[in-house]
Amino acid sequence: MPALSVLDLVPVRTDQTTGDAINASLSLARTADGLGYRRYWLAEHHNMPAVAATNPPLLIAMVAGATSRIRVGSGGVMLPNHAPLVIAEQFALLEAAYPDRIDLGIGRAPGTDQLTRYALRQGAGGDDPVAEFPRYVDDIGVLMSEHGAAMAFNGREHPLKATPKAASVAPIWLLGSSDYSARLAASRGLPYVFAHHFAGQGTAEALELYRTSYQPSERFPEPRTFLTVNACVASSAEEAERLALPQVLQMLAIMTGAPLTPQRLVEEAEKVEVPRGQQGMVDGMLRRWVVGDAESSRTRIAQLAAEFGVDEVMIHPVAGSFTGTPAAATPAREETLRLLAA
Repeated sequence: MPALSVLDLVPVRTDQTTGDAINASLSLARTADGLGYRRYWLAEHHNMPAVAATNPPLLIAMVAGATSRIRVGSGGVMLPNHAPLVIAEQFALLEAAYPDRIDLGIGRAPGTDQLTRYALRQGAGGDDPVAEFPRYVDDIGVLMSEHGAAMAFNGREHPLKATPKAASVAPIWLLGSSDYSARLAASRGLPYVFAHHFAGQGTAEALELYRTSYQPSERFPEPRTFLTVNACVASSAEEAERLALPQVLQMLAIMTGAPLTPQRLVEEAEKVEVPRGQQGMVDGMLRRWVVGDAESSRTRIAQLAAEFGVDEVMIHPVAGSFTGTPAAATPAREETLRLLAA
């Protein structure tokens, strides 16, 4: 088996408040920490009824404080939503508080709808943040460094640093679901992760492009990447398929433009009738995901790692919850991690 890590979107069920969802994720993180998972990353999404992961740096601080050894990071910060200096300051402080445990994963997508994206940047004009993405990535790296940057202003050169005295710097990872970030990561000598759990296609091509065009850097002389995958593991394949259904319906709504809702409980999801014309989309999702019992799921993950040439797989545990589950817990997600780690 490859090394295992965790991706968390802090899902919010119909029977949960935001606080419940956060507490459930903290419990999941402690479980991952105790089981020996390598890293725990939190995504950035906005204005979604079923996702509470709106602010990765805040969640990273909570998770790092609730765990002892696991690396904690963003999977990722959606850079077009933020000023580079703000991100550099946040992650410089996190790295200072939890040295050698913080990862800064950066994405180019907004992670939200256009209205929310506008609100996040307060209607700011000026540079196009997507077009300026490569420069913003470079700026963050310099600002977090020990010496920082020097900027010309009013005829003078002024020092600009993310934190006064950095003793270590969080590594930057580039995330993507196309070949754009693969090319950029390779040109900058940075680690790279393809969002296989979301895209499901083009993974091999993006990783090959990254590896063959990689330009070594001082910190990363060799290309470095891993695989992400949606997973729902239970005592039987039948139970795993039931537990995966709420997330399947969430993804189907996103893909078809249907109204989004908090994540349904399993019994609520089982009452939803999938239109016949959309069943093929559901089947395609489940083929890409790892859904089954422990033995078959571990075998599938090992096969994926071998197929894509990675020594680490990041699990996005998508198991839902049954009626009566404590609001501040996600026992089926924790069970997915336990069964895979066994």
